[in-house]
Amino acid sequence: MKGDRVEVVIDTGGSAETYEISATREGRKVEVNTVRGVVEVSEVTRSGQPVRTGRFMASRVIALVEHPASDEPTPEDGAPRRRQAAREQSETLL
Repeated sequence: MKGDRVEVVIDTGGSAETYEISATREGRKVEVNTVRGVVEVSEVTRSGQPVRTGRFMASRVIALVEHPASDEPTPEDGAPRRRQAAREQSETLL
């Protein structure tokens, strides 16, 4: 789902670096796989084709944080504002 994102924090020796892979379009999602000591984070389409992939050595990964897309419409969609306006109108009618 658009809005899915995964943050990967990697130990680079003296410091830590953060990488972020996110679903950039509608219908895409982010998948995480761990195979043979490699963590693979991919943005995939509805048909399962990978668009972008990040591969990290599992021994260097400090944290893997998944941020799922919210089911609620975002304020830029205007939906919460409409609900709030409808609620205010019903209160004024009472």
